[in-house]
Amino acid sequence: MSSNASIESGGGRVEFFFEAIGFTLFAKSLYGDTVLIFALESTYKIITAMPPIQPAELKSLLVTGCYLVDVREPVEHAEESIGGATLIPLSDLGQRSHEIDCGKPLVVMCRSGKRGGEALKKLEALGINGGRNLEGGILAWKAAGLPVVTSGKRVFPLMQQVQLTIGIGVLTGVILSMAVNPNWIYLSAFFGAGLTFAGCTGWCGLAILMSKMPWNRVSGQSSCTPGNCAHWN
Repeated sequence: MSSNASIESGGGRVEFFFEAIGFTLFAKSLYGDTVLIFALESTYKIITAMPPIQPAELKSLLVTGCYLVDVREPVEHAEESIGGATLIPLSDLGQRSHEIDCGKPLVVMCRSGKRGGEALKKLEALGINGGRNLEGGILAWKAAGLPVVTSGKRVFPLMQQVQLTIGIGVLTGVILSMAVNPNWIYLSAFFGAGLTFAGCTGWCGLAILMSKMPWNRVSGQSSCTPGNCAHWN
């Protein structure tokens, strides 16, 4: 995108080209050989991302008033959470964005900060801007010595359960192929292929299956939804 303007100066016309990208002004004399290039500090369009919020700042903001969204999954939130946080899993943001109180400062949080960053991108696509991500997630919050609300129920994070299951499956296939029958190697190949597929598509059938296990359910809900089983940071 660019815009042009021209003026009459002396014996020749001078053209100015304002480039939106780079914010550079080119002044070229049409009747001379001099070309002047000036770098401008333009305010034509400034796009800045809100900086992450630190745990201590969030603690103060919770006192004065903010809308804190926990984008983790139900089982994670039930295990431990920051007081005052509203649970809206990352996969549900599109359907539940209307629940967010845009009249208050918006902060999103997850386990370590990755899903929080993805949540902000989703919210911006939905027209909700100005949100901030808790730097380091709830892990940083706890590392700062700040309190969390716990339920007493502790389970391995779902992705850790998936990794453990795949690891055991691969190891079992290798051991059985060496000690019992070479065809057991296909068990390892099966888990390897499934892991490759999950990495390529973001869809993990094993995670969905394990989320339905009794220890991963909260109030009748599974701990993840089909669109979100690849995001556990």
